[in-house]
Amino acid sequence: MTSPRAKQQSPVSLAGILSAYKGLLFTIAWISGVVNVLALTGSFFMLQVYDRVIPSGSLPTLLGLVIVVTVLFVFYGLLEYLRSVMLIRFGWSADRRLSAPVYDAAMRLPLKTGQQNDGMQSLRDLDQVRAFMSGMGPSAFFDLPWMPFYILICFFFHVWIGVFALVSATLLVFLALVTDVRSRKPVEEANEKASQRSQLAQAAKQNFEVLWAMGFHNRMAERWLAANEAFLEAQARASDTSGGLGSITKIIRLGAQSGILAVGAILVVNQQATGGIIIASSILLSRSLAPVELAISQWKGFVSARQGWHRLVRLMDVMRDAPPTVKLPAPAKTLSVSGLTVAAPGGARAIVMDATFQLQAGDGLGIIGPSGSGKSTLLRALTGVWTPARGEVRLDGATLNQWDAAELGRHIGFLPQQVSLFAGTIAENIARFDPDAKSEDILKAAQAAGCHQMIVQMPDGFDTPIGEQGGILSAGQRQRIGLARALYGDPFLVVLDEPNSNLDAEGELALNEAILSVRRRGGIAIVVAHRPSALAPLDKVMMVAAGRIQAFGPRDEVLQKVTAPLPPQPQPQPPTSPQRPVRLVTDKE
Repeated sequence: MTSPRAKQQSPVSLAGILSAYKGLLFTIAWISGVVNVLALTGSFFMLQVYDRVIPSGSLPTLLGLVIVVTVLFVFYGLLEYLRSVMLIRFGWSADRRLSAPVYDAAMRLPLKTGQQNDGMQSLRDLDQVRAFMSGMGPSAFFDLPWMPFYILICFFFHVWIGVFALVSATLLVFLALVTDVRSRKPVEEANEKASQRSQLAQAAKQNFEVLWAMGFHNRMAERWLAANEAFLEAQARASDTSGGLGSITKIIRLGAQSGILAVGAILVVNQQATGGIIIASSILLSRSLAPVELAISQWKGFVSARQGWHRLVRLMDVMRDAPPTVKLPAPAKTLSVSGLTVAAPGGARAIVMDATFQLQAGDGLGIIGPSGSGKSTLLRALTGVWTPARGEVRLDGATLNQWDAAELGRHIGFLPQQVSLFAGTIAENIARFDPDAKSEDILKAAQAAGCHQMIVQMPDGFDTPIGEQGGILSAGQRQRIGLARALYGDPFLVVLDEPNSNLDAEGELALNEAILSVRRRGGIAIVVAHRPSALAPLDKVMMVAAGRIQAFGPRDEVLQKVTAPLPPQPQPQPPTSPQRPVRLVTDKE
C-alpha cells in the first residue's frame, strides 16, 4: 500500500510541468490570438474614419463605428484581464506543485553531494520562475507569433509599408537576440554574487556571539560589505546591459513609427495610398513591434527565470529517487551492519571502512576512540543521514532505503554533537513539530530525558518559545531538550553523539536513566562517548580508530583490552612573581 507521504514525495519532472498545464496554456494562447485580432480595432477604425467618414461627412456612420469599436475594446480589455489572471494563477499553481519537492531536494542536497551552497538559492530560483510566469513576460511571448500577421496586413496596405514594417521588426528581433547573449553572463554573475552575500550574512547571524566575543565582527562586516559591493556592481552591469538595449529598442520603435508615417505620406503624395492608410499602418506597426519591445524590457527577468529553471532541473535530476511503495512494519528486533564503508557526501576518501557488527533489541553500545576516527560518520550512516559508499545497514533485515524517510525517522532518535533546535515552543521541538502530537507523548519524552522539572520551571513551561536555534536556552538545556526529542515516540534505534558534553552531574544521571529506559523497553541505544560515565548504562563497547573497528564486544572485556594507564601528567607550576632589584642601604640613609 502506498502511503500518502510517499505520494507527496514522488519524483517530480520539471519538464512535465508545462505538459501538465497544456490545457491552460492552450487556453491562454487562444485568448492571446483573440486579443491580437481585437488589437486591429484601432487601426481599422482610423482607416474607416479617414477614408469613409471624413470624405462623406456621415455622422451616423461615425456613430456606428464608435459603437462597434467600443464593444470590441471592452472585449479586448476583458480578455487582457482574463489572460493576466490566468498567467498569475498558472504561476501560483506551478509554485504550489513544485515548492514541496524543491524544498525537500534543496535541504537534502548537501547530504547527497556534499555541496555547501546557499540552501535558499533553489527557493529563490522558484520565486524567479513564478514571478516571471505571473508577470508581463509570458504575454510578450504569446504575442510574438502574431507579428507576421500584422506585417502581412501592412503588405496588404502597400508593399513598401510592408517592407518597412518587416525591416523594423527584423531589427528589433535581432536586438532581442543580442540582449539574450549580452545579458546572460551578467545576470548569472549577479545571481552568484547575491548567493555569496546571503551566505556571509547567514553565517554571521548564526555565529554572532563568537564574532562579538572575540571582537572580529567588524572584519566580518567588512567582508559582507565587500560582497555586497560586488553584488551591486554585478547587478548594475546586468541592468545596464538590459536597460541600454531596451533604450535602443525604444528609439528604434519610435523612429519606425515616424518613418512609416513618412513612407505613407510619400505614397499619398504619389496617389498610391489614402490618408487613412498612413494612420492605420502607424498604429499597426506599433502593435506589431510592441511584443518585441516588451520582451526586451522583460529580458532580464526572463534570463533569471530561465537560469533558475535550469538549476532546478539539475537539482531535481540529482535528487531524483523513487519512494518505497510498500509500508514496512516498525523495526523491533535487530540492527545489523555489514561491510559498511562511508565517505562524506561528494568526497572520495573513505572515513569508515568495512564496519560489520550486529545488535539485538535491548542492547546498548558505546563507541569510543580518538577524535577524527570516524565515530560521528558511523552514526550518520546508521541513521540514514549519509548514504554508504559500500555495505549495508539493516533494521530487522531491511535496508534503510526500503523505508520512506519520514516513516524511518519515527523509528530513530538522533542527538548530534551540535544540537539544533528551531524557532517554536519547547513542546513543538520535543514533538518534532508533529501537528498531531499528544500531550502525554511529549510529557513522556521529557520525563524519560529527565528534563520535565527543568521545563515546567520556565515562564510558560512546555509552551515557552525558545527563539531561533533555541537562543534563550543554555547549551545544557538545549542538549536535554534535544535528548527528549530523540526519545519522543519511543523510537527503536536511539543514537546519541556525545550526549553528556554539556551536562552537569544531575543531567548525566538523567541521561544514564534514559539510556536504560530505551534498553528496558526493547530498543537499541548507541552512544558515542568520551567520558567513562556515559558507558555505565551500556553493555557493549566498540573501539574505533583510523576509520576501522578495532574491538567490539562486552563492555568490561573491551575496556580492559583497549584501555591503557595514562602517563602521569605534569602539574602546572604556580606563576612566580618577578624579583625586585635589591637596593642597598647606605650609611648616609
